[in-house]
Amino acid sequence: MKRRIVMSMFAGATLLATSLLGASPAQSAGAPAQSARVPAQLSDERARSVDVPAEFGTDWHDPITAAPPVTKPSGKSCQVTVAKAQFRDFTPYRGTYAPPDGCGDRWSKVVLRMDGKVKGRQYDRLGYLHIGGVEVFRTSTPEPSPDGIEWSVEKDVTRYGDTLRRGQDVEMLIGNVVNDTYTGIIDVKVTLTFYTGRPAAAPDRVLTLQDGTLTTPRNSERIVAEVYATGSGGGCEEFWYLSAPDPAPYSCKAADGPYREVQIKVDGQLAGIAAPFPHVWTGGWSNPFLWYVTPGPRAFDVKPIEYDLTPFAGLLNDGRPHRVEVLVVGVPEGQSGWSAPVNVLVWQDAKSAHVTGELTEHRVGDLANSSTYTPGSQHRVDTQGGHRLTVAGYVDTSHGRVTTTVRRSLANDSAHRWTDGENLDALDARWTDDQSVTVDGRGPARTTRTQRTYTMDGSITIGAGDRLRTVLTLGDRASVATTEGGRRTAWSWLDDTVEGDAAWTLNVPRDQRHAVGTTSERYRWYGSGGCYDRSLTSVQGVLTEDRHRC
Repeated sequence: MKRRIVMSMFAGATLLATSLLGASPAQSAGAPAQSARVPAQLSDERARSVDVPAEFGTDWHDPITAAPPVTKPSGKSCQVTVAKAQFRDFTPYRGTYAPPDGCGDRWSKVVLRMDGKVKGRQYDRLGYLHIGGVEVFRTSTPEPSPDGIEWSVEKDVTRYGDTLRRGQDVEMLIGNVVNDTYTGIIDVKVTLTFYTGRPAAAPDRVLTLQDGTLTTPRNSERIVAEVYATGSGGGCEEFWYLSAPDPAPYSCKAADGPYREVQIKVDGQLAGIAAPFPHVWTGGWSNPFLWYVTPGPRAFDVKPIEYDLTPFAGLLNDGRPHRVEVLVVGVPEGQSGWSAPVNVLVWQDAKSAHVTGELTEHRVGDLANSSTYTPGSQHRVDTQGGHRLTVAGYVDTSHGRVTTTVRRSLANDSAHRWTDGENLDALDARWTDDQSVTVDGRGPARTTRTQRTYTMDGSITIGAGDRLRTVLTLGDRASVATTEGGRRTAWSWLDDTVEGDAAWTLNVPRDQRHAVGTTSERYRWYGSGGCYDRSLTSVQGVLTEDRHRC
């Protein structure tokens, strides 16, 4: 019998094979109920003395990530509550925002904080927060314990200062379903804290598309689009990296295989390319026991893709609306599942009423995409894909002519293996996204090169006694280097790796699932600005390690 399990529990979709899972593995079996909470900061001695149960109980440590907290300036600050809501369905919270009193209207930093709590049974859910129509935050939620969990997320939102200087409408949604089975009501509060001091170098304007078009100020000298691209909604595009071409006997099909690329176009002309981040939400890979304490990279703070559109500024600055669209290459025609809202950040030339310019170079490489299916006792799809784009243009500003050249290259290699019935389902994949931006104007040319690498290596197996086991390693890596006149002036290196191994028994009541799992995360950041190195480990929901090395 085919025992395929949809590899996530997400976003209100009921595609999950609930006949296999019962209500939700968020209420799990194992040892007698006991508290799994331990102090967030553990010494090595304390870590070794933590009492770890043999199996998951009915409670576990609150969700935690190894990523560094947002740094906050000293001095005066003001706080504003932006949203306070309980999400039971797909009705958005709507309210209003007013700037803070007593902290001015130019800030050194603005920090968003979301505090959440939920208890009972619930899937992971995707959410967003819009202020004045601008998407300032996108997130997903952890799956709760029967006894309840609390978590928080912080994000630096200083770049949206232009939006936050005025009163705005607020819309927030974490789509949810609450009924007799899925009982978890998601309770959240979002605040903004404004710090006084020397104002940060934030964009002058933050724009959104109007009916798919963008009209920039005529004196724009730098333009950056950001796209919060997520494959989501419970269907196959949630796990786009596993889709197989039509000849392959696999449950998620895409004619051209799993290669995906997020493109942005200006008036129909390709203006930017990017590799989407392969998000794994907290029910992902058929095993929420991996993620109860430590989520996968970026799960709670979805980062936007950035595209430098400055080479197109001469075209965009004519005062007319220009069509801007985002496309996801590889999605089967007519299939939904991607969300890609767009913000546009603009820096203006205060001493010019109209900044003119021209697009001087536009080279698009051939899009390579090959997925080869090999049948056998283990079916296999091998994929190689990639693309290159170079765009360049100049603007004539009050401080002279400035030329911006953007080069970006993408590559994807993956090997997907599975057996009949998909009782084995395994993927080893790697994505690279390399970009260089060179700005040449007054003074020495400045080049910033960013090299991003995303990795996913894991398997799901269903063995004897309907025992499901997931082993998975996820990697989010990036290196950034800035040079001026050929001399390196700043650099950084990031490696966020999450490893997990968890198992539970299918087709039995929750108190007989005998769930076990170990998950660890190590977040390392080194650079010209210092270092940060933190490791977390949880076993059966108990935090057994929280170690700082810097």
